[in-house]
Amino acid sequence: MSRETTFTLNGQPVTVDHPEEATLLEVLRDRLGLTGTKNGCDEGQCGSCTVIMDGRVARACLIKMPRVSGTAVTTVEGLDAAEQQVMVRAFGETGAVQCGFCTPGIVMATKVLLDHNPQPTREEAAAAIQGNVCRCTGYTKILDGIDRASALRRGEEPRPYRPQAGPLGLVGAPLVRPDAADKVLGGAKYAGDMTAPGMLTGAVLRSRYPRARVLAIDTARAKALPGVEAVLTAADIPGRRFHGLIDHDWPVLVAVGEETRYVGDAVALVVAADPRTANQALDAITVEYEVLAPLTSPTAALAEGAPQLHPHAPGNLLAEHRIDRGDTQSALARCAHTVTHTYTTPFIEHAFLEPEAALAVPADGGLTVYCSDQSVFHSRDAIAAMLNLPPEKVRVLSQMMGGGFGGKEDLNCQHYAALLAWHTRRPVRITLTRKESLLVHPKRHAFEVTMTTGCDAEGRLLALEAEIIGDSGAYASVGTAVMQRGCVHASGPYAIENVKVRARGVYTNNVPAGAFRGFGVNQVAFACETNLDLLAEKVGISPWEIRWRNAVDAGMPVSTGQIMPKGTGFRDTLLAVRAIYEQHPRAGIACAIKNTGIGCGLPDAGRVRLQVNGGRITIFCGGVCMGQGLESALRQITAQCLGLPVDRFDVVLADTDTCPDSGVTTASRMTVFGGEAARLAARKLLSTALALGKPLPMALADLEGQSFLGEFLPVTDPLTSDKPNPTTHVNYGFATQVVCLDERGKVERVVAAHDVGKAINRMNLEGQIEGAVAMGLGYAFTEEYALEGGYPLNTTFVSLGLWRAREMPQVDVILIEKGMDSPAFGAKGIGEIASIPTAPAAAAAYRRLDGRLRLSLPLADTAYRRPRRPVAR
Repeated sequence: MSRETTFTLNGQPVTVDHPEEATLLEVLRDRLGLTGTKNGCDEGQCGSCTVIMDGRVARACLIKMPRVSGTAVTTVEGLDAAEQQVMVRAFGETGAVQCGFCTPGIVMATKVLLDHNPQPTREEAAAAIQGNVCRCTGYTKILDGIDRASALRRGEEPRPYRPQAGPLGLVGAPLVRPDAADKVLGGAKYAGDMTAPGMLTGAVLRSRYPRARVLAIDTARAKALPGVEAVLTAADIPGRRFHGLIDHDWPVLVAVGEETRYVGDAVALVVAADPRTANQALDAITVEYEVLAPLTSPTAALAEGAPQLHPHAPGNLLAEHRIDRGDTQSALARCAHTVTHTYTTPFIEHAFLEPEAALAVPADGGLTVYCSDQSVFHSRDAIAAMLNLPPEKVRVLSQMMGGGFGGKEDLNCQHYAALLAWHTRRPVRITLTRKESLLVHPKRHAFEVTMTTGCDAEGRLLALEAEIIGDSGAYASVGTAVMQRGCVHASGPYAIENVKVRARGVYTNNVPAGAFRGFGVNQVAFACETNLDLLAEKVGISPWEIRWRNAVDAGMPVSTGQIMPKGTGFRDTLLAVRAIYEQHPRAGIACAIKNTGIGCGLPDAGRVRLQVNGGRITIFCGGVCMGQGLESALRQITAQCLGLPVDRFDVVLADTDTCPDSGVTTASRMTVFGGEAARLAARKLLSTALALGKPLPMALADLEGQSFLGEFLPVTDPLTSDKPNPTTHVNYGFATQVVCLDERGKVERVVAAHDVGKAINRMNLEGQIEGAVAMGLGYAFTEEYALEGGYPLNTTFVSLGLWRAREMPQVDVILIEKGMDSPAFGAKGIGEIASIPTAPAAAAAYRRLDGRLRLSLPLADTAYRRPRRPVAR
């Protein structure tokens, strides 16, 4: 049943026909094509759908259309030209834009604030956007942007937000990201915004049980519904039915006779004329199950006699990695002091603001797939294998990505859209609901870490032993590599001659665990850093001093034996925070080390192609920008190499047809690997120009149409290498963070000192660190993805415990730059490491506050710990 509603939209009267139960958000996006208003949660909790209704902030996802009748609604597209200019300048020039998915909603909340309060305080601004979640920025630069917008509206010309040139010219400058205007004004297109003529809607039927055998699937009623185009099961897959980033153990669809392994498993697909019909079809499918007892902990999965969840994994062991360097038993016997504790950390949800979406369009005997994807080449190959097509028949393009943090490395829904489009020969779009997104994609691993650390009487570390068990959940994802990183980094950024670590990843019937910012290092850092504080207390020295005495430096080995290079700045980060830490009575300190690149002997390539067109240069790179600023970094590095202004360059990212394969956007690698490849390509271009006897830019006319490929192909050694000093990773970054509490136990300040090698874009770099600190504080105090019997308890956005603007403390970023010339001007990845030391520093601060030792995250009995909200299944 449908009805008409008349209201004023962006200053113009409109009458729109819509389904009876439609929300304002549905009408704006699906009927009127105003996609600047985003659907982040569909429950009124994230603020991405913020519009203005009769002069007040409104959540469009909660408002049924009858309420809209006779009102005046303004969306981000309805801002006048002067307001647009203010918002673009204010948010762009302060670095308030990262992934951009939340930005239009924040802009609309800002407009309402400034309309009523032209010169708000920072606290008032934070209160005004309390209903808007940003997972990327940590809110600091958003509040800077609101302050700047206030000044610009009042006719004041603010002073430059940052100096406009770095010591190397273009590299180092805080240049405004080129996509800022589109993201601020809602013009940026994400996968869920994409449409195509004749487009259908796909949907996925998920398992009701974490472990059950599928006995029968009856699709007859669903197929008979008007508007349903097709219903597919495993039998309809023409090619390879299993996928995975490392191990092909994850079924596209669970077949009759097979077991489901978690409640997110896909059993059937439907495709219909519209979302409502698709959901009705899902309800009409009948699945007969034999319910089986799930394995919901690594302990249960490893127990003798436990059912085997995967045929290739006896004992349910996914992976095991070891480091055995020196003689830990003898060293521990010589120690004056030892500490042993067992630490636990939970599953954590990425909570990117953009739910997964994909649009697949049949074309020329193949498919074009538009999606939100950290690894377009992996997706292309997996979809081609599933459809039994050659890879060149599948083109995958990642659209603007509304955050990823590792959660969009695995296939999420792009393969389902592709399969449905292949069968129907029509475009198909799938957009996951927030509840579905929370249910299905891999999380941060839950860890149990038993660690023993020993030192001599002066506090010099002699030995470390650790036993690490990670819950990898139902499927491998990248669990093998996560456990490897946990193993490599368990001893932290410290010089310890005797190290023995075993890390095991275990299959269970919980949600899969995979890549998440920090990649297994967050968990072990909590154990390592806490043990270090306890040793300092036994020795009688400060936590800062024990770190200083054991800090790894240039020419010294880490736990794998790899020698740290010139330019290692760990000690500089310690010096940068010393006074702050020692002067505050409730401060905690923690340090971190994190690799750049995949490493461990695996192939790892960065590739960039430069092409000259019409006096301009286009940079093609297969990497993805998910908010970190890859496009800016590539432009700045290439411009620096060629001596040309950055506005002479265009950038094309993440398109399997036009871009060279640059690997997965993961492991803090894209600025380094893509940046070095861009530098190498620029050298080729410059050399060719010089051979013509003409300087740039004059030579560009003679280079018209030519392409120059740069490849960065570093070689590393496997973890099992018998070399005394293997190259386990291309490089490492280092960090020291201090968390300061007020007398109530609230965080009042975080100081983050980071060895970044070389800052390519200072403003973007600061924003990455501030956002990571926000994540780290959530990890310490409030976030947890809890499960009970294999069923998730966190099925709503609000239940995740994410930090919001009013909770964020002052964050001071200190950048240490000691990078050498190469690779990428000495840049080190920052995406992951900035999230690692925050939680252990917070735990240390709380111990100084109340004297309690806390061995689990999130920290219990703090000013932040919220009671878990049970949710009905």
